[in-house]
Amino acid sequence: MSNASIQALRERRAVLAKDLRELVEKTPGEKWKSDPQNQAKYDQGFAQIDDIDNEIKRIEAVHERLKEEAVDETIKAHADKLDRDAKNPAQKLYAKWLRGGDNALNAEEWTAIRNTMSVGTGSQGGFTVQSDVAKTLIDALKAYGGMRQEAEVFSTAQGNPLSFPSSDGTAETGELIAENATATAADPTFGTVSLSVYKFSSKIVAVPFELLQDSGIDVEAFVNKRCTTRLGRVTNTFFTTGTGTAQPMGVVTAAGAGKVGLTGQTLTVIVDDLIDLAHSVDPAYRANRCCFMLNDASLKTIRKLKDTTGRPIFLPGYDGLGKPMGDSILGYDVCINQDIAVMAANAKSILFGDFKQYKIRDVMAAEMFRFSDSAYIKLGQIGFLMWMRSGGNLVDVNAVKYYQNSAT
Repeated sequence: MSNASIQALRERRAVLAKDLRELVEKTPGEKWKSDPQNQAKYDQGFAQIDDIDNEIKRIEAVHERLKEEAVDETIKAHADKLDRDAKNPAQKLYAKWLRGGDNALNAEEWTAIRNTMSVGTGSQGGFTVQSDVAKTLIDALKAYGGMRQEAEVFSTAQGNPLSFPSSDGTAETGELIAENATATAADPTFGTVSLSVYKFSSKIVAVPFELLQDSGIDVEAFVNKRCTTRLGRVTNTFFTTGTGTAQPMGVVTAAGAGKVGLTGQTLTVIVDDLIDLAHSVDPAYRANRCCFMLNDASLKTIRKLKDTTGRPIFLPGYDGLGKPMGDSILGYDVCINQDIAVMAANAKSILFGDFKQYKIRDVMAAEMFRFSDSAYIKLGQIGFLMWMRSGGNLVDVNAVKYYQNSAT
């Protein structure tokens, strides 16, 4: 099926989601409870949305499989050529090096590379990716996991130790004083949170000669996609559950307890728990863009929850008039992060809060290595390995809280 078919399915899904939202939001609680047809319509609509979502996933999987099978063919030559022609000089040099290695670049091109890099040139066959190319790679990491979508991400040219200042002023207040009285001193308390960076590897990506020699294939896109996919997944894991010892401090590790489930809730959560979790975060943070972050399996459980009148608390998102609307729980956005634990005994399975208080720091100088030794040549391949340095920490532990399932 074509991209037009996928778009038609998405438009149909948007209509269904909009109808479900209106059904829930415009039906008073008592009316919903008294008329079982409302829940039946909701369940039927959601079943249709699930069917559409599954169909879209199937079509996209077929498309992806066909692209991978045809990666060494030239059927995309014209479109790829137009894309390559539009790239800036830094990207063109990078792509040229990926295809041909160090010997493919002349002295003038190496000089241009050195002049635009934030650190020295790579050693032992490495290509220290120039800042604009590195930014493209780092931006691509947002597609994996959820943490980069919700956190505040910034870059530094180098990876030297950095302490991020923090201060909790939620309990501070002013005073009312009499005329000519002296104001009371109340200096704010400041602290620091470490934002060290750590080294991550994409693992080696082996590329066949045919792909490198085929001028119609965008080698840069192929290699970068594989590397960024792997780096995106591994960094999201550590940004979520890292211990903070010789690795980033994960948001789950740093967050405080907002609500612990009652005995028997090892695999479940109730509406009251979600309300308590949301209100465990100070209103000063909730005035910002707070959201729920959880595993998709936990979202499945929440989708079945009803309020006291029987109305669902989960509402599907849809594309409105030029304004996308995301899925919501109790009116707050939902972010899926598969690195958060599924519901189990003692599992910290749901997070809520202002995730902009989680800071992700990237060092811009990503480095790509190209291997053309006998281990790869005898297999008709060239190996590629990308290194990056990144770190993360929750600078304000009051901003994010977790729901923990009961122990028994």
